[in-house]
Order: sequence, then C-alpha cells, then structure tokens
Amino acid sequence: MSTRSYNQYCGLAYALDRVGERWTLLIVRELVAGPRRFTDLIDGLPGISTNLLTTRLKDLEQWGLVKRRVLLPPAGSTVYELTPLGRGLESALLELGRWGSQFVPPTWEGAALLRLGSYALTFKTFFREDLAQDVYETYELHIDNDVLQVQIQDGAIDVRQGQISVPDAVFHLSMEVFMALMGRRLPPDQAIKQGLVEVEGEAAALGRLLALCGLPEEPADDAACLQVKNVA
Repeated sequence: MSTRSYNQYCGLAYALDRVGERWTLLIVRELVAGPRRFTDLIDGLPGISTNLLTTRLKDLEQWGLVKRRVLLPPAGSTVYELTPLGRGLESALLELGRWGSQFVPPTWEGAALLRLGSYALTFKTFFREDLAQDVYETYELHIDNDVLQVQIQDGAIDVRQGQISVPDAVFHLSMEVFMALMGRRLPPDQAIKQGLVEVEGEAAALGRLLALCGLPEEPADDAACLQVKNVA
C-alpha cells in the first residue's frame, strides 16, 4: 500500500489519501455497475498498465473499498467488486461527473470511447427524478458483447451490467450511435428509422429512456446525424 499522505487533519485530505491517486476513481467508476474481472477492467481503462492496475486494486482492497470474489461454476472467474464503503463514493462520483461534463468537448475525436459498462454512471448523472415519477420500466442495451440494464422505479434509478430482470424494451446499437443519442446529437426516432438502433419492444421506449437519462435536449444537427450514419 502507498504510504504517501497529505497528513492533514481534514476529511477531504483523508479521502484523497485513499482515492486521490491517478486511475483510482476511474477503477471505482468501472465497478459501480457490478463486479468486473481483471481483464474487463483493463478493457474499460484504456491506457492503464497491468502492473499499475494491480497496484491500485491492491490498495483499494487494503483500504476496504474493493473485495475479490470467485464466481460460482461454470464461470469460476475471480471478480472485483465494491464493498459498502467503496459504494459510498458513488454520490461523489456523480457530482464530479456532473461538474466535469461542462468540459467535455462536443465530439469524441481524439478520445477513447469506452465500453458500455463504463458509462453506467452517465445514466445516473443526468437522471431526471422529477420526470420519472410513476414510471416503472426496465431498459436493456446491447453494444458489442456488453449488456447494461437501466431500471426506473417510481423516481429511482438502478443501473447494472448483465441481464438482471426481464426488460420492457431492448436496444441493439453501436457505441457511436449510443454516444450520439445520449448527447442529443441524434433523435431517437431518426436512429430507429435509419436502422441504427434495433428495438425489441415498444419503439417509443428509446425516447423515454433518453428523456429520463440523456443530456438536456438541444436541436439536432443534420450534419452530425449524417456523420453518425456513416460510422455506424
């Protein structure tokens, strides 16, 4: 475990002693939606080395923020997951993500697009609790080999990796289309009409999901929509 410390009698300083190192909070981000294997974490954290990830996970385990668990057969894989103490960071991550979103550039050119599970916090960051009252729906997204479920229950949201419950609507799409939809650069009805999203269930459910969890809506840009069509 790293012995570096700010050595200040302050709650923020003690928090940074534990999670202030480079990559640490992004590892926590990866684990918010559920357990991940070491290889999953490597895939979700482009740029991190295996040695550094091993070191950060060891520190998080020793601080009591992360624990290891072996899945039952036939999987039998070792996974990392947040402890209740580690999960207590979620609200802080949401606020940081909300604050940091003002610095996100309008396009992802030059930046790495992540795996679907890495964006689990995005749904929670922009969730509109007031619009979700009396809504009871589960949405399931499929991108490449990743599956993410977003469950809305009367003003509350839960996001989990994998197929946890029976969904009301299932969406199959690419990561580029997902980012364009969440960023409001592509209208959901146009995405479906152009065949960029395959929907199982009610087509209007995609619009409801974006209204509840997408970025604030802005007028669609035709050029941006065309670009998404070309890369999908």
